Amino acid sequence: MGSLIPIVDQGQALIAGYTDDRSLALDAGEVIVFGDHTRAVKWIDFMFAPGADGIKVLRANAGLIPKFLYYAISNMRVESRGYNRHWTLLRELPVPTPPLEVQREIVRVLDTFAALEAELEAELEARRRQYAHYRESLLAPDDEDRANWVRMGDVGQFIRGRRFTKSDVVTDGIASIHYGEIYTSYGVSARRALTAVNPELRSTLRFAKPGDIVIAAVGETVEDVCKAVAWLGDEEVAIHDDCFAYRHSLNPKFVAYYMQTAAFHSEKAQYVARAKVKRMSGENLAKLHIPVPSMDEQERIVAILDAFDALVNDLSVGLPAELAARRKQYEHYRDRLLTFPEAS
Repeated sequence: MGSLIPIVDQGQALIAGYTDDRSLALDAGEVIVFGDHTRAVKWIDFMFAPGADGIKVLRANAGLIPKFLYYAISNMRVESRGYNRHWTLLRELPVPTPPLEVQREIVRVLDTFAALEAELEAELEARRRQYAHYRESLLAPDDEDRANWVRMGDVGQFIRGRRFTKSDVVTDGIASIHYGEIYTSYGVSARRALTAVNPELRSTLRFAKPGDIVIAAVGETVEDVCKAVAWLGDEEVAIHDDCFAYRHSLNPKFVAYYMQTAAFHSEKAQYVARAKVKRMSGENLAKLHIPVPSMDEQERIVAILDAFDALVNDLSVGLPAELAARRKQYEHYRDRLLTFPEAS
């Protein structure tokens, strides 16, 4: 059996997996890979195996530097066509062909920006691993301290939300949290809701109060289910019927942080209903355990984890802010360097 060969498909990740079947491999070279059904464009300069029939492998013709062609295609504004074929559209788009010396200089500049961005991404990923390590060490089960572990139902109650739909969403109304937003738009805690629903629905809704934990009760995977956000707003917030509000006597962010740990996910997995959509009931949530140290200790742990969370997730400070700035700078120069007057 030979060494494993990376598999490249049309998904967002550079490498989708590995195979030991060398008959699938394409020779190492400098090529651009993209798919019919996504807008992801990938630069590949190593031997790989195509991950699906839908991917396209593009080699540069004479007169074009392969890496320049990759940057030019990456800079094209290709609108989403849903599940329709993007290749049909892409093959008709014009590609700039400046002199080779100009192409080389553009590649040099953009490679420099890309290398700086990759360096920051690697450092940020190392910080995230460090953050996860401290979170686990601060909140992991301790056999000598099991007396302080209780069922979540013994120190709080789970209140299911009530249904509202997209047509109920308004610009100015009752603050609300939909379960899908917990996955896409919220972190550990929130003080402001991102959406609102029609005030006429108030009598039919259920609310999370300040200090409650809002929990997404459904998800695409077992790992997803029970993503939680501590609601720290000044007023109550309406929650969707695929959410639970956990009303408790603990530090809210302490609870939200614990619900990110491996220990919580491991115990939770025993209770998730594994239909096409994964689901957790309030009854089973109440069976899960949580550590309950003193309030002073809860606050100490939250302060430590808040500092780490800001370092790895807050786009206004530290590495995330620097990385965001680098990306904007890179996109600015890529756009300027790859914009040429159209031939008459």
